[in-house]
Amino acid sequence: MKRVTLIILMLVLFSTVLLTACSGGTEKPTTSPSPSDAPSGSDALNPGMPIVNSPISLKVFSYYPAAVNPDWSNIRLWKDYEKMTGIHIDWDLVPAANMTERLNLMLASGDYPEIIYGTGVSNLDLVKYGETKVFLPLNDLIDNHAPNLKKLLDENPSIRKSITMPDGNIYGLPALFDPEFSSVLSGQKFWVKEDWLKQLGMKLPTTVDELYLLLKAMHETDLNKNGKQDEIPISFFGPQHLLSYLKGAWGLGNRGYKHALVDVDPKTNELRFIPTDPGYKEILEFMNKLYKENIFTKELFTITNEEFVARASEGNVGTFLGIGPAAFNGTGYVGGEVLKGPHGDQMYALVNPSVIINGAFVLTDKNKHPEASMRWADYFYSEEGVRMYFMGFEGDTYKVTEDGNYEYTDEIVKNPKGLNLNQAIGQYLVWPGLGYPSIVKQKTFKGTEGSADAVAAAEKLKPYFPKETWADFSYTPEENDQFTAYGTDIYTYIMEMQAKFVSGEIPFTDWDKYVSTLKKMGLDKYMEIYNLGYQRYQNN
Repeated sequence: MKRVTLIILMLVLFSTVLLTACSGGTEKPTTSPSPSDAPSGSDALNPGMPIVNSPISLKVFSYYPAAVNPDWSNIRLWKDYEKMTGIHIDWDLVPAANMTERLNLMLASGDYPEIIYGTGVSNLDLVKYGETKVFLPLNDLIDNHAPNLKKLLDENPSIRKSITMPDGNIYGLPALFDPEFSSVLSGQKFWVKEDWLKQLGMKLPTTVDELYLLLKAMHETDLNKNGKQDEIPISFFGPQHLLSYLKGAWGLGNRGYKHALVDVDPKTNELRFIPTDPGYKEILEFMNKLYKENIFTKELFTITNEEFVARASEGNVGTFLGIGPAAFNGTGYVGGEVLKGPHGDQMYALVNPSVIINGAFVLTDKNKHPEASMRWADYFYSEEGVRMYFMGFEGDTYKVTEDGNYEYTDEIVKNPKGLNLNQAIGQYLVWPGLGYPSIVKQKTFKGTEGSADAVAAAEKLKPYFPKETWADFSYTPEENDQFTAYGTDIYTYIMEMQAKFVSGEIPFTDWDKYVSTLKKMGLDKYMEIYNLGYQRYQNN
């Protein structure tokens, strides 16, 4: 899940800048190729396995995450699946760091494969290459050859709405979080070191004021008994990370984590630009108070994931924001409560939608076997396929417990070669760090979100989830050009001023000047285009 978590964080930071559009336009969807007009003939498909009567081969582009064996022709998942399906995959793999550049070059040059797998093709590219017919529309293929995914879409109409592009077509299969898996939906959580809490004689904070008192006490008390004031009260990845956690206590962010800058004003039922709201200013003032009292320091503006893990592993962090302590083999932390703010608001805004990635699996116009390709992908949305994809193989990578649940074997969790969980499972499977076309479910996902403490923490948060969480909006290429032109500058300015307000470099007496500057930068036009995406999303 590491890459998915990173993708989510990037979307939080850029969702209002680079995302592109869902349209409820009047143009009729283009149908998928029928057996008579498929690019190079069709296959006789079996209702079960193998998928095809005669073996076929498909050319597929993807990338290999750092934790995964880069030789996918010899990785067990794909070797066993080829035997099951009769479909051989000719993998064209690049390192994760080179994926975006290589994919862009392939699409621009026309030298692309039959399938693009696990890369998370952006909405903009789905629209762009869908319109030029480089990407095949998948609507009919899903309806006729993807019973497992179709069942998910029928049961969860919001998923179909999210993956439908402005012309009414679906061009990519999604990476999904099970709508019932609260721990993965809640993502980043607030964690408190239980031993320090007991030493201080305090309880988990339930209000913003109680949070301040706890952090202040951690800062001023020698909790590690070394005679130094070196306790770290709180750790997070920059001001935006903490701000996202606090927004719900001011009633902001009521459409979830992916739309960090825009939600719906409950007073008007219209879109609201969060960074100009009075509540946003109050959050910055609270963070400035923490900064002035040295409860968090300037280094937290730029801390890396590696630095955070090293620091947290030393056991000297009182509270942190993250998926769970299992991410750094930490113990002794308990999930926090949902904070009530100064005006009575109490909401958990860091909630992900079910659709995390739209373009996790894309068919191009070079695909000679679109029906078989869709069947190949659809298996990993089934119960058996999900178990195989995330858990692997009974007796080797997982075992069935007495209560019918699944656990990784010691080969994975206590690897004799000293590999961590992702590295150990990455010798058999490909999901760690990939934008996979499948669905993450609690029973069959045993990453950090599936750990017992993360699941328990999520149950406390669930009653305070927003009533509605938005996935990405999509826009036409023309709208996107304008959106990006305005949004890039607006976003950069917001992040710059956020840091300056929190650090005290800019006084809060300059707030009106800050809002005025945003309007001069085209905020009204930006919101106008945002509203187009919102209306289409609602109408899909």
